[in-house]
Amino acid sequence: MQKEIEIRVPPSEIGNDSYIEQLINKKLKWKSKATIYYRIIRKSIDARKSPPYFLLRLVVSNKDDIQTDSDKLKITYRPINKATAKKVIIIGAGPAGYFAALECIERGMQPIVLERGKDVRQRRRDLKAIQQDGVVNPHSNYCFGEGGAGTYSDGKLYTRSKKRGKIIKVLKILVDHGAKKDILIDTHPHIGSNKLPKIIERIRETIEENGGQVLFDHHVTDIRIENGLCQGVQVGEKIIQGDHYILATGHSARDVFSLLADKNIVIEAKDFAIGLRIEHPQALIDEIQYKQRPREEGLPASSYRLVAQVENCGVFSFCMCPGGLIVPAATAPGEIVVNGMSLSRRDSPFANSGIVTSISKEELSQYDYEGVFACMDFQRDVEQSLFEHGDGSQKAPAQNLIDFVNGKEMLALNESSYIPGLYEAPLHELLPDFVYERLRQGLLQFSTKLKGYFTDSANVVGVESRTSSPVRIPRDIKTCAHPQVSNLYPCGEGAGYAGGILSAAMDGQRVITAIDG
Repeated sequence: MQKEIEIRVPPSEIGNDSYIEQLINKKLKWKSKATIYYRIIRKSIDARKSPPYFLLRLVVSNKDDIQTDSDKLKITYRPINKATAKKVIIIGAGPAGYFAALECIERGMQPIVLERGKDVRQRRRDLKAIQQDGVVNPHSNYCFGEGGAGTYSDGKLYTRSKKRGKIIKVLKILVDHGAKKDILIDTHPHIGSNKLPKIIERIRETIEENGGQVLFDHHVTDIRIENGLCQGVQVGEKIIQGDHYILATGHSARDVFSLLADKNIVIEAKDFAIGLRIEHPQALIDEIQYKQRPREEGLPASSYRLVAQVENCGVFSFCMCPGGLIVPAATAPGEIVVNGMSLSRRDSPFANSGIVTSISKEELSQYDYEGVFACMDFQRDVEQSLFEHGDGSQKAPAQNLIDFVNGKEMLALNESSYIPGLYEAPLHELLPDFVYERLRQGLLQFSTKLKGYFTDSANVVGVESRTSSPVRIPRDIKTCAHPQVSNLYPCGEGAGYAGGILSAAMDGQRVITAIDG
């Protein structure tokens, strides 16, 4: 007999098997001497009332034969036959590119991954250069390099996709390559930027051991197109050719977007979001969410998700990082961009989140931003204008939250996790007026939803602008190919079809499935 039930477990007992078995007995009224087998299939926190509890969804049986969806999923890789295998050129070694490569191997195709940046180990040197010296390598940074933007900016695995079967496959692959099994059951799974690089390395090893290739420092500067077909891509003096070509370049590959436009390949302006990072003491967010300070042992650093409507436009929290750090995410010299990350333990004394507002290409037309690059040009102009206001380093402009909302400069900045450092700046004047006003009103609405959120112990830091790609590369809904180039496949976040690690990975798998028919 097998049943699915849900129980509430206090944080102090979350690892206590005998306590959980007692709750199961009480719920099912089984005999106390009966042997109980159970598997947790979903874990979340219910903090709506005090004290907070863990909600566990369990599969319970009196036989040791419980299988979950991940148990049933067997993923095997076999060395491909290079002599006969179709060659798939994948531009970008982020989650879309790497999971596309794994799917290729499963289906007997040979992936050749071209990455403009460095591998995860070498990439750390360039991150150190940004943090400590303010030097931005345009090919190796927090956005570019092996693993993509998610590798060193948190490693959250949250997605709004309802296709749980597809999600399970991605999570199972991550577990098979070293991630903790917790990600299979957590409502908001997280790996952490200190753990994810090693997992990425192991995925690369799987690709290479089975006949695929991963080539670093391979910046694609041209795409050769003739008679509606991609005939090769240029890297330095080399032309690399294959049967199919996947564009998985990420949301910040502005040079690739420009290259396509120069070749009259159709691309489209896409709505995106822009705003700031807000940073609170984590203890304050815990107190707001859990109604306790300090939080009870066993509870993770608390998070939040906030949404408001201002003048029919969305203002919302983005990439919330409990126990996290703010990091510099510029991809070129002369710009200021910030993002958030958390290590696996989420033990930083700070909590940060993007607070952003939706920007549409239609509204930008009144500010003289037109064409397919309207959103991208606006995004870049804001980033560069904030850089020009500073001292030429990666120090970020910041303002006390109270001052920002009130449009004043009176209060001092608080301590921050941002390693390059902050400097006091009138962000209420530096941001475009319509962006500032929407953020201001949104933050006031947030203050009514989370009591204590509106406080002088918080900073706002500029600018959070890489929420998603400001460009979409169109593709056929079934074949996933570009309508003008039948063997070119826009993929992942950079093409406008994903919004994070999980959705990008699933999109990489989807494109290969479409190619294989």
